[in-house]
Formats: sequence, structure tokens, C-alpha cells
Amino acid sequence: MTLSEQPRNPLHGMTLERILNELVDYFGWPGLGARIPVRCFTLDPSITSSLKFLRKTPWAREKVESLYLFMLREQKRNERNERNERD
Repeated sequence: MTLSEQPRNPLHGMTLERILNELVDYFGWPGLGARIPVRCFTLDPSITSSLKFLRKTPWAREKVESLYLFMLREQKRNERNERNERD
């Protein structure tokens, strides 16, 4: 499947590692742990341990993907607000 076959799916082509890194960059580990309270985000967090957990735990992966989609919507909303303030 190519990217053009799923043009409206923001998760298409994204690795779990990239999603997790972007969430950590945006929210930080404390913010991520507050939004999804699992030990791999709150107790000595690391990308490696979090990926192991998320790959074995479908419900947690769904929450991470959902939070990622929320983050994308929030970023777009912030960009629109900034453009409106400049105009």
C-alpha cells in the first residue's frame, strides 16, 4: 500500500517509535504519563521500555495513537489561531 492509497490517514506510514518520540517531544514524559498513566511513562521512562510495553499491550497502543491524533489536531488549531492573530 502506498501513501496515496490512504491520504487521509495520519497514522499511515508512521512507526510506533516515531509517534512516541513526537509525543514525548510535545508533552514530555510527565505530560505523557499524566494523560496515559502507565508505569512505562511514569516510572523511569524510556523509549525502549515504552515500545516493548506498547507492542505487547493493544489497549495502551490505541491510547497512544489516539493521543497522537489529538496532538495533531491541537497543533493545527494552534497554527490556525496564530495565522488569524497575524492577519
